[in-house]
Amino acid sequence: MNPSPSPAAAPAMSSLRQRYGERYRWYLLISVMVGTMASIMSSTVVNVAIPGLSHHFSLDQGRAQWVSSGFMVAMTVSMLTTPWLLGRFGYRRTYVGTMLLLLGGGIVGGLSPNFSLVLLARVAEGLAAGVVQPIPAIIILRAFEPHEQGRASGLFGMGVVLAPAVGPSIGGVLVDLFGWRSIFYMVVPFCLLSLWLAYKFVPTTAPGGVTAERSSRLDWLGLALATTGTLCLLNGLVELRAGAPWHSALLLMGALAALIAFIAWQKRLAGAGGSPLMNLSLFGYRQFAMGSIVAFIYGTALFGSTYLLPVYMQVALQLSASYVGSILLPAGIVLAMTIAGVGRLADRQPTWLLVSIGLALLAASFALMIVLRLDSPIWPLVLFAVIGRIGLGFILPSLNLGSMRPLPKALIPQGASGINFVRMLGGAAGVSLCAVVLEWRLAAHGDSLANPATSAARLAAFDEVFMLLAGLCALAICAAWQLRPTKAPEPDPAVPPRPTR
Repeated sequence: MNPSPSPAAAPAMSSLRQRYGERYRWYLLISVMVGTMASIMSSTVVNVAIPGLSHHFSLDQGRAQWVSSGFMVAMTVSMLTTPWLLGRFGYRRTYVGTMLLLLGGGIVGGLSPNFSLVLLARVAEGLAAGVVQPIPAIIILRAFEPHEQGRASGLFGMGVVLAPAVGPSIGGVLVDLFGWRSIFYMVVPFCLLSLWLAYKFVPTTAPGGVTAERSSRLDWLGLALATTGTLCLLNGLVELRAGAPWHSALLLMGALAALIAFIAWQKRLAGAGGSPLMNLSLFGYRQFAMGSIVAFIYGTALFGSTYLLPVYMQVALQLSASYVGSILLPAGIVLAMTIAGVGRLADRQPTWLLVSIGLALLAASFALMIVLRLDSPIWPLVLFAVIGRIGLGFILPSLNLGSMRPLPKALIPQGASGINFVRMLGGAAGVSLCAVVLEWRLAAHGDSLANPATSAARLAAFDEVFMLLAGLCALAICAAWQLRPTKAPEPDPAVPPRPTR
């Protein structure tokens, strides 16, 4: 069952507009941007603390890695619950609840006397991060007029990029000065600020006049199937990396079985008039279906390259960690500037064209890596990283807009959570995919990462993985071209179109 308009919903927004004027929608966007930055920071900055945490609790690599993996699984799955939470409790209560959970996870993680409590705190943070991340896209599509949505996406994207860019650097300083526990406290000031902004600017209902739907029930079976499938997929890929093909095959078959059961259950629940976790009628919209394919491949390439590039620079090119950070800094600055500019372009240019340009640039940045050799200067590496970040800057503000603009307003929350879920699932798989292919190609070239010396054969193995990522991006361009709007809107059999407010 989808939320429906209510006469009580409009005053919740109109009173805030009257109080704060025409700029209110920007205040609302900044309010949720702060919370999203906190959630993204909590996902990336903890990697800096893993060595100290492992030493403190005497953990092996496998157990320590669950600090990141537990967060990732919880965040990926909880994204599917965002539409139900918004419909059941309204925007302010949902947003405040996620910020309190993120705040509690940070405090408990920093005070934890044992690793089990640290892991529980990380799962709690992941749950909060997953729920909050689709909310800004929903607000942009509901609170902003079509000609302002690109600029709003650019502003939001530029702010969110700062979190993973600045967070690890600040985190490294905190770990050196105060130890690994200080990493968990980094989210505290952001959460407190976001709570203050929420009570000031976030409406109790939703932008666009949708009220809370108290009678709906959460699809617990669908959530259990999605969780099982995600866990099987990620653990199957980890087992593949560990050289256990039979264990990996069983887990990946379990992931496939969970996917089939999930789709069957969602169809059955929707047919019975219930509220499925994912409204499969979304994929009846060609632009959304193609956007989901782009999001999955984009997530695979983005997260895979985030793992691969630092490893390449340190292990293949023998650069120091601090040098790697300085090389990637110009690319981060260019990314923030590109997002701001492309956001304005998205209000005037077709989003499918901007996404296609971004994917082409991203593919080119990966393909160009093969020209580098052990004696190559550093500037081409910096240039290729900048080209890739310009590509990301074209994709980030445009993909959600191009995928979800055709959806009726009642389906926008489902669309935002669905496309974020697909992107994160692709990202989680991308890291393992790159690691597995890299180890395979290193073995084929007679090398191993355990060997401290680098060689031309090692560079050749990395080059082949970069070409794989370039090929994935080129494949995504084919789907991106299908983001072009149709001449007539496609009907939704489950949700009748509503007039634009």
